[in-house]
Amino acid sequence: MTTAKGRPPLNPLLLGRCMIGGVLMGLANLVPGISGGTMLLAAGVYPTFVESVAAATTLTRKLRPWLLLAFIAVPAILAIGVLAGTVRDMVLEHRWIAYSLFIGLTLGGAPTIWRMLKPLPGRAGIAALVAFIAMVTLAILQESQPASSTGEGGLAGLFIAGFAGAAAMVLPGVSGGYLLLVLGQYVPVLDAIDAFKEAIRAGELDVMIQSAWPLFAIGIGVLLGVSLVSNVMRWLLKQHREVTLGALLGLLLGAVAGLWPFREAVLPEVGSLIRGEKIETVAAAEAIELKYWPTASYEPSLGRIGLSLLLVMGGGLGSLLVGRLGGNDDGEDAASSADRAASG
Repeated sequence: MTTAKGRPPLNPLLLGRCMIGGVLMGLANLVPGISGGTMLLAAGVYPTFVESVAAATTLTRKLRPWLLLAFIAVPAILAIGVLAGTVRDMVLEHRWIAYSLFIGLTLGGAPTIWRMLKPLPGRAGIAALVAFIAMVTLAILQESQPASSTGEGGLAGLFIAGFAGAAAMVLPGVSGGYLLLVLGQYVPVLDAIDAFKEAIRAGELDVMIQSAWPLFAIGIGVLLGVSLVSNVMRWLLKQHREVTLGALLGLLLGAVAGLWPFREAVLPEVGSLIRGEKIETVAAAEAIELKYWPTASYEPSLGRIGLSLLLVMGGGLGSLLVGRLGGNDDGEDAASSADRAASG
């Protein structure tokens, strides 16, 4: 069914899927190692998001791309603002629970991309294999070369962090949170969000204005990063759709390699560098906040493995159900509908 102008109508179920995808994207970008773009793929709204952003950057007067973008972006922003502290604490104190759920959510999105590709062309299969290997390699490198946890740079550093993190957020398989760690801005970004929230709760206008400047710098970087990468991905989906979708499928499956849940925080070693400072004594190491501790793998109990598998299955089922909402509204005709939305 189409409208008089040839565009498919906005399905309420598709809008619901966009909202869920936005929430998942917001949550994912609070967790190092998880890509917001991967969560949009899992929800089946990645093409919709990319095309809506691309149309918005042309300042189109059509309502459809703006509305779709709002139904993704607003829930993502709310999820980040409301749950930044909670998600950070969950990852620090109950990593195996959080990461098990994200593994399930990620894998549950694979059938949605498969439906867009079926039957799988040979070139798409090759692209999927290459992307899968690349993601596994990246996960190994990330584990063997831990990133720093804080850095300098003030507002300029936060702007760069926002740009890089947003670019990674749109590109499935690349973690915006991990890039923030690499840039040394992961904790400063989350602290800036928490500081603004506390200022709002306290009702202190001067503190609110002061704490808003870091968020403003981050926001400008995010807008530029999302716009740039979305336009590149839109072009790839339009010109090389099968290969691009195949690569996205490989990135989605390979992203699981970076989500090993059975890691825990370990006391920093004497002589190691934490937040740019050398740890000289055991007492100094114990005084470091838990959020700055490095992590190491451990051997889980059979009970924890069983519960983790249940969480994976639960997350996968939830993601699969979300991906079924709204049918194929953002599937085969996604690129053409975006072109129509941006024209005229």
